[in-house]
Amino acid sequence: MGSKNKLKRFNENLTFSNVFQPTREEVVSDSLALKGKWNTDFFKNNNPIVLELGCGKGEYSVGLAERYPNKNFIGVDIKGARFWRGAKTAVENGLNNVAFLRTQIELIKHCFAENEVDEIWITFPDPQIKYKRTKHRMTNSEFLQNYKKILKPDGLMHLKTDSEFMHGYTLGLLHGEGHEVLYANHNVYNNAGAPEEVTSIQTFYESQYLEINKSITYIQFKIK
Repeated sequence: MGSKNKLKRFNENLTFSNVFQPTREEVVSDSLALKGKWNTDFFKNNNPIVLELGCGKGEYSVGLAERYPNKNFIGVDIKGARFWRGAKTAVENGLNNVAFLRTQIELIKHCFAENEVDEIWITFPDPQIKYKRTKHRMTNSEFLQNYKKILKPDGLMHLKTDSEFMHGYTLGLLHGEGHEVLYANHNVYNNAGAPEEVTSIQTFYESQYLEINKSITYIQFKIK
């Protein structure tokens, strides 16, 4: 993407009422105005809040929002030029139950209050395969504890990935730490029983993976 195109998207994001781009200082100092008030101040209802972390173009957030009008969805990513697509689609289609937040995933506990979130989706994260990159892996112990801080006690986690490594790493960690694995499948399109929203909503890259017969894996779990 050219820098001119990026700038155009950044500028357009500023005009969208469903896009929030706090500064890092604002987030770290816990002065984000919407923290603890996403339902009352933005969505104006008491419906469950579902996050998509590392949302990319926001296809999953928008797809879920269309499918579940009685839930509120927030796509989170540091790259605003990417989620511009999802934000624009939501505005054009009049979807009032989806928003986008530009921040780093490691700061997520500063953006939501305790028990404010009902579910978290992690869709096609970078598996960070090199050992030195373990601290950036979005399902490592530290990240899971950050998610636990904002999730309701019975909150659901979803991991959907094309990386067998990420799937295996996460499954091993979940079992090792005693978390509750509700469903795990290393090829959701070839096995019956996967939740409907796992196979019916596809990201752009996912459809490309499927064309070359790459397996898509999925885990649903609760953090203990």
